[in-house]
Amino acid sequence: MEGYLVEPIGPFATGIGTAKTTFTTKQDISPLPIPIIPGYKLRQGSRIKIEAEGEISSTGSPTFIFGLYIGSIGTNGTPSITTDIALSSAVTIGATAAAWPWRLEWRGICTVVGTAGAVVGQGDVEYGTSLTAFTSAPIPITAALRTVTWDTTIARAVGVSGTWSASSGSNSVTVHNLTVQIFN
Repeated sequence: MEGYLVEPIGPFATGIGTAKTTFTTKQDISPLPIPIIPGYKLRQGSRIKIEAEGEISSTGSPTFIFGLYIGSIGTNGTPSITTDIALSSAVTIGATAAAWPWRLEWRGICTVVGTAGAVVGQGDVEYGTSLTAFTSAPIPITAALRTVTWDTTIARAVGVSGTWSASSGSNSVTVHNLTVQIFN
């Protein structure tokens, strides 16, 4: 008889991430340390669930691209983004956004394991249009982007990424929580 488990993937951040500002290229915005899926952990049929939430502030109505990625584990613990799991379209953040909430959720199934492993998944991003209202959008933004290829034989960091359209100290994003779970 087979047993089935839900396993939270660590290490676990001990606090919320730092506010990230003044960037216009894709950046890791995860709280540290970030979860690491060990090599050979996924098997065909494994389900993965990734959730993240935080807050965003802006001025001047910039756009922001929310994302989830897998990456290499850096020597100082900071990951490098190697493969996008899911990216949102560029969403407009209100001109007077002040600590508006956002939330990402993505679910996938591992269909192929090995050096050319494949995970098929989708989810959504909910982002604040005020302190008390949300709108949502699918991630990734096309059906073709739902299949992600990565080497499942080596350890991979899982993180949150972001890209601002305009650099400003008032354009700020913070990740409060990042969780990764593997089912069976």
